[in-house]
Amino acid sequence: MEKLFGVCVPVCSVFDENEALNEKAYLAHVDAMLEAGVHIILACGGTGEFAYLRTEEKRRLIEITAKHIDGKAALVAQTSAISLRDTIEETLHAVDQGVDAVMVLPPYFEGPDAGGVYNHFEQVARISDVPLMLYNIPVHSGFDITPDLFSRLLEIDGIEYIKDSTGDLVRIQELIQTGGKVFNGGDPITYPALAAGCVGCVWGAVNFIPREAVALYELVQDGELKQANDLWQQLLPSQLFVWSHVYNSSVKAAATHRGYTVGECRAPVLPLSGDDLSSLIGALNQIQAA
Repeated sequence: MEKLFGVCVPVCSVFDENEALNEKAYLAHVDAMLEAGVHIILACGGTGEFAYLRTEEKRRLIEITAKHIDGKAALVAQTSAISLRDTIEETLHAVDQGVDAVMVLPPYFEGPDAGGVYNHFEQVARISDVPLMLYNIPVHSGFDITPDLFSRLLEIDGIEYIKDSTGDLVRIQELIQTGGKVFNGGDPITYPALAAGCVGCVWGAVNFIPREAVALYELVQDGELKQANDLWQQLLPSQLFVWSHVYNSSVKAAATHRGYTVGECRAPVLPLSGDDLSSLIGALNQIQAA
């Protein structure tokens, strides 16, 4: 199986005016990401508003995404659930669709201790025919996958990757030192995290900067760090904005402003407006055409 690397976009789920999934617009947005050269499509990620999707909707998105991209990029599905049983069922469904990996959170909301988290990942890895990408976002999950725990989890067959969304460059470097494959998930540190040795990034903002994101990754891989930093300075204001505001509504507003059809978030997440929207547009205007 090919190793995962590069720019991974957690694709925005697209809803119509009645908050039903708009599959046609969703797949058109997937196509826009593919045309920009992204390396990995992630279905049902955080930026895909998985927390607001019903089980049947998440499964449907994974199914149509797998069929649509048909090997044009790697495919990861986010299959997290609070209970082990539900996580296993969602993982098996995703594996049946031909995904290249699954991304899994620790059990969240009054979840277990480190021993329970270890067992959770061990059991999911045992039933999966594809690698697991651990998803560390303690501000939302309530549990932190520390470098020490990641080192232990790497001993489990099938666990190879972690997406770390702490936004902490020291943490990223500690995780890299474990020998595991690290994807950065903290938007404002993407460039230094790639330069530090991350194999890629799982980056929600790619929904509105796909070409720029791929260009940044390729410049770092080619050792063209001066050019990479020049590009990064154009992107940084928008990355700082989305990181410090309601994330999904900011990403969707930015994508809409830049010509992508992604609609608005499901309630209760409200659309960006007023001074916030004006500030975001000002940050986006600093990005030169790629």
